[in-house]
Amino acid sequence: MKTSITKKFLIAAAVGLFSTAALAQEEKATSLDQLLKMVQSSKVAESAEHKQREAEFRRQKSNQQALLQRAKNTKVAEEERSVRLDKQFDEQELLVKQKREQLDQRLGSLKELFGQLTSTAGDLRANLETSLVSAQYPGRAAALGQLIDKMNSQTQLPTIEEIENLWYELQRETVESGKVVKFNTTVILPDGEQAEQEVVRVGNFNIVSNGKYLEMNESQKLAELIRQPAGQFQTEAAELQAATTGFSPFGIDPTGPTGGSYLKAMIASPDLVERWHQGGIVGYIITTVGVFALLLALWRLVVLYGMGSRVTAQLKSNTPNTNNPLGRVLAVAEESRGVDSETLELKMEEAVLKERPGIESGLNLLKIIAMVAPLLGLLGTVTGMIITFQAITIFGAGDPKAMAGGISSALMTTVLGLCVAIPTVLLHTVVNGRAKRILHILDEQSTGIVAENSERK
Repeated sequence: MKTSITKKFLIAAAVGLFSTAALAQEEKATSLDQLLKMVQSSKVAESAEHKQREAEFRRQKSNQQALLQRAKNTKVAEEERSVRLDKQFDEQELLVKQKREQLDQRLGSLKELFGQLTSTAGDLRANLETSLVSAQYPGRAAALGQLIDKMNSQTQLPTIEEIENLWYELQRETVESGKVVKFNTTVILPDGEQAEQEVVRVGNFNIVSNGKYLEMNESQKLAELIRQPAGQFQTEAAELQAATTGFSPFGIDPTGPTGGSYLKAMIASPDLVERWHQGGIVGYIITTVGVFALLLALWRLVVLYGMGSRVTAQLKSNTPNTNNPLGRVLAVAEESRGVDSETLELKMEEAVLKERPGIESGLNLLKIIAMVAPLLGLLGTVTGMIITFQAITIFGAGDPKAMAGGISSALMTTVLGLCVAIPTVLLHTVVNGRAKRILHILDEQSTGIVAENSERK
């Protein structure tokens, strides 16, 4: 403490010297006498200031002694209090142990019973939180939660009414799971709006309203599924809601009470239009080529069917008609009457060759489309797989669903290519068969004409 006071005193003296020097700088002496008076007045002022500071230091020293003594007294009091509390804690701990032993003795077999009740109530509460029956009877899980808290508590015991309520909820869940009932409740629509609607609960499997399937969200509220199953199931749901007696067909999802995993998987699966769009640009090209092949095949079938009808009519007539290939070939034979057999044969072959391009028109194009369509599908699949692997390189393969979705989209072009190629091959076969039939008739008739001419010669 003395060292601290000495330091403070030295600091004060230094400050006084600096103040004297500053005073001398501010007021410049003009003579030695004036300088001596200025130094003397400065000493007097510094001496008074030093005395004031020494008095302040002594007062603070006495206060510090009082504070130190007070702290020591507080320390002693707290140590005594700590000893007293430790003793009280030990006594209370022994008392708690005795009370717990007394509680265990009095509970006896009830302790095991409470354990079974707690386990049963916990399982039932988990089921009720996801049960569709809770949409009709809300608040059941909360009551079971209070029962579980009481049975786990060391200071409370469940009442007979609460235990009987557990048995009642078990029975009600079992009974209601086998009923088809109607009731009014709040339904969350796809746009986020809430509406009071009549709903139909089919056991613990599905809930429908106005022909739409509903699900129970995390807040235990009914919400309309954004994507709905096929129109047939929606029609059956509407018929079920309108029915009053008898039996109605209805699509039940047995996989879960919260909308069902099977139902969600079914409605999440893309339909034909969505799958077609998954093919991308290559899929659109394949579709365009397939439509063109179909129109070409139908057009050629119509042309060849009419041509075949006229050829058949020409076979029944002795007069050549130039509106059909056979008539034009017979007309050449009439014009070449009287020539030798070799010349007639050449003219007939020439006439048949002239008719062949018109009959076989479009066949080669159909064949090319049938071969190119699978190759286009393979091209789309390869490009889609490249994009999928690039995504895996960037984001990793942690989500198998995303990777499977990319591969599925890539394979859609192969499916489209095969869907175009297979019908095109069949159509090419049919069109080629009708063309071959007409050409066969032309070859047969021209050969017969040449043979008759050779017999006459």
